[in-house]
Amino acid sequence: MDTKSDLPTPRLPFPPVTRSHILHCSYHSWYPKYRSLTPKARLIPLTASFLAYLRADGILLPPEENDHDPYFSTETDSGIFSSTSTPTGSPSNSDSDSDSDIDPSLSWPEIHSAIAATIAELGGNVVPKLNWSAPKDATWINATNNMECRSPNDIYLLLKSSDFITHDLEQAFDGCSSPNPSSKNDSGSSTTVPYHLILRKTIPALATSLEFRCFVRARTLICICQRDLNYYDFLPDLTGTLRPQIQAFFEENLRGTFEDENWVFDVYIPPPHRRVWLIDINPWAPRTDPLLFSWMEILGMSVPGKHEDSAEDMNGAVNGDAADAGSGSEGSDGESTEEEEEEVFTPEFRLVGRNDPEAYSFNTPQYSAHKMPKDVVDASGDGEAGLREFMGRWREIVREQEEGERDEER
Repeated sequence: MDTKSDLPTPRLPFPPVTRSHILHCSYHSWYPKYRSLTPKARLIPLTASFLAYLRADGILLPPEENDHDPYFSTETDSGIFSSTSTPTGSPSNSDSDSDSDIDPSLSWPEIHSAIAATIAELGGNVVPKLNWSAPKDATWINATNNMECRSPNDIYLLLKSSDFITHDLEQAFDGCSSPNPSSKNDSGSSTTVPYHLILRKTIPALATSLEFRCFVRARTLICICQRDLNYYDFLPDLTGTLRPQIQAFFEENLRGTFEDENWVFDVYIPPPHRRVWLIDINPWAPRTDPLLFSWMEILGMSVPGKHEDSAEDMNGAVNGDAADAGSGSEGSDGESTEEEEEEVFTPEFRLVGRNDPEAYSFNTPQYSAHKMPKDVVDASGDGEAGLREFMGRWREIVREQEEGERDEER
């Protein structure tokens, strides 16, 4: 008799995820069209040499003019180096010296200069991302414990420490049913993807409680939910304002202009809740987090004007003939048709409830699978001095363990 664990996991009824759909959701693809709808940003096309730097093991940073402790970052066991010279009279190690003397930006000076200039242009504080992902899982390594960057090295450190960025570089097209027919390289390497570094001007006093994820199926906005999975007692009272704002934004700007019929987009509606900002566009694919919904739930939601018993509809695909027939059909008289056209579909708006598990601090921290131990995060919050002290304690612990193992072998 099969136990519950032996039963096969039900397969999500997704339509085929194509390479072209993934590319349509790349920031560089949709940003020119929706530039006026997004917070201020600049896109820097990336060269093969810079992409090779991001893919390389270890973290080697260019020198910084304002580095007050230039020799701290040459600690070999941290895996992080800054290309500074060894202090006079200090013992040298040929391996570490060869690493620390290299300035990686010499291979991509135009990228390094463009990043520095863009940071200055955007007010000295930016948030980075690549085509699809931001390094949210690597904020533990940033001195500010967030994604705000004030120097090129802040950006390099976040990008090279992030699993999300690695996914963009190496696995962008994982799960796609078929490659782009015109492409000779199906792996998503730099020869087929126009990689860009996106630097967005930091939004002052960003209220994550007012960020929302919106799901579009067959060009219909079917549901909306919070992105920040915490309970906010003021949000239920704002539903009557936020939902029509998002609906109007979608109808006026996105519904008929995005290339695909199914996709996910994120918005931000800061006080006084009169303007909707487009933050990102995500693939209609299992890789996109449905947050307060499940993908099985979303794929089973009804869409106005579609026959839900159709296998294609259940998969989220668009049956153009059925849609056209439905929109062009007439009832027994013209009056009934007008009544049907006047019906307005209202997407579900889901918030974290007071008694939901997400509302309590004992739930799993976001991106916890990608983060470092708490001791490392706490040390990074104290700046270089904190990290130096932590690394010294760690080396002492390792040394004692090694000595204990040698004693046992004797």
